[in-house]
Amino acid sequence: MRILGLDYGSKTVGVAVSDPLGLTAQSVETIWRKQENKLRQTLARIEELAAEYQAEKIVLGLPKNMNNTIGERAEKTLEFREMLERRTGLPVVMWDERLTTVEAERTLMEASVRRENRKQYLDQLAAVFILQGYLDSLHC
Repeated sequence: MRILGLDYGSKTVGVAVSDPLGLTAQSVETIWRKQENKLRQTLARIEELAAEYQAEKIVLGLPKNMNNTIGERAEKTLEFREMLERRTGLPVVMWDERLTTVEAERTLMEASVRRENRKQYLDQLAAVFILQGYLDSLHC
């Protein structure tokens, strides 16, 4: 059973996928869009990836505030979840993603990835951290 992991942002969606055993997460791609509310092509690409990897579930990062409240970004993510469920027919699990982008940025810096090149990997890596956190919670 494969699971897709998504890091939903205002202009990008980072995508990761689990291995068939559901133990590890690997980065797949970053889906870019020109405007935040133009989601048709983004949803179509996620649908293609779900079919390609035969995903049975999607894990979507929920960007809660540090005090555990739901802010504007999290509200938009919850709306995106509804669109994903309608479009793909797959269950979408929300996963607390606080600090995953910070962790991804730090990892890229430690790997000496140049600042101007980080953005193309940042969202994918954040998606990997989101999905890996979820997978690890299943095997505890």
